[in-house]
Amino acid sequence: MNRIRELREDRDLRQIDVTNAVGIDQKTLSNYETGKTNPDAYAIVALAEFFGVTCDYLLGVTERNLANIDDILHELEDIKARIDTVEKFLRKQ
Repeated sequence: MNRIRELREDRDLRQIDVTNAVGIDQKTLSNYETGKTNPDAYAIVALAEFFGVTCDYLLGVTERNLANIDDILHELEDIKARIDTVEKFLRKQ
């Protein structure tokens, strides 16, 4: 599923709700969601800000949304835990 549509539906929003908040046409948003057209830079930034996600996450470049400091800190904790696991394994060798 398209990430824009997924974010909208996860928040129980209608297309008109998003377009009114972001300032793009409803048909344009529909075309983004169906893959008929791709958003320009303005739309990407506006949609990412509206949904509180990074542009990379919105575009599907990454699976992790690191839009705020809490997300980043959580990701760093996960990385540290994986590193600790690998270090423990290597020390047993």
